[in-house]
Amino acid sequence: MKNTTPAERHMVRTVAATLALGLGMAGAQGQALPGSAPPQPAQTTVAASETLSARQQSIALIASFMAASDMPRLNTALNQGLDAGLTISEAKEVLVQLYAYAGFPKSLNALSELLQVVEARKQRGIQDAAGREPSRAVATCDALVAVGQDNQTKISGRPVQGPVFDFAPVINQFLQAHLFGDIFERDNLDWQSRELATVGALAAMPGVQAQLRSHMAASMRVGLTAAQLRQLAQVLTERGDAQAGARASEALKQALAAAAGG
Repeated sequence: MKNTTPAERHMVRTVAATLALGLGMAGAQGQALPGSAPPQPAQTTVAASETLSARQQSIALIASFMAASDMPRLNTALNQGLDAGLTISEAKEVLVQLYAYAGFPKSLNALSELLQVVEARKQRGIQDAAGREPSRAVATCDALVAVGQDNQTKISGRPVQGPVFDFAPVINQFLQAHLFGDIFERDNLDWQSRELATVGALAAMPGVQAQLRSHMAASMRVGLTAAQLRQLAQVLTERGDAQAGARASEALKQALAAAAGG
């Protein structure tokens, strides 16, 4: 996988704010937030690299197979992820988070598959690391909305606003309070891993290219490189689904072009 060029690194630093994050919010647009802070240090401690680790690759594959309801390959990916150092807690967290993108039924089915994988590994004498639970309590009520809004702004680069949110403001309330509050505030899975999971899942689902493009931009904003995301697309193509890989590759090209003003 070739290294990023200086131009691409510049693109990453200037990712277009029009790529607002959201579930089905392709028309969302934001107002610039002068001096907006980078993602919380506690959530972005994973060092930048030009390649994805085996653990990171497994997260994208697990997410892709979960979203596609491909249980045999999900079983394989879960085993490979645990072998690569993914803890049980981290694997659970990936599958819990993805209900917000792929739905409760797929999340519940995938969690059931993970349970079976863990039990089968125990019977073979494999003791996987349990991992840890979140280190802090999640805020509630108004404080939860405030935390979620802050997380959403950091990940998307500016406040997420637009006609869709004006039309149905409750959807952004749910996004801020639950997805970016309840879920993203849980610090037992870093934001880079959460974005890898989201990109893997969205790439597996036709018809959500706008959101996939937005999360490619978000992935770079939380510290993943263009080279790593190219590798993600390649991994999906070679070890997952070729169409998912093609969608991921195209979304990355679009995100980089938008960041360059092209």
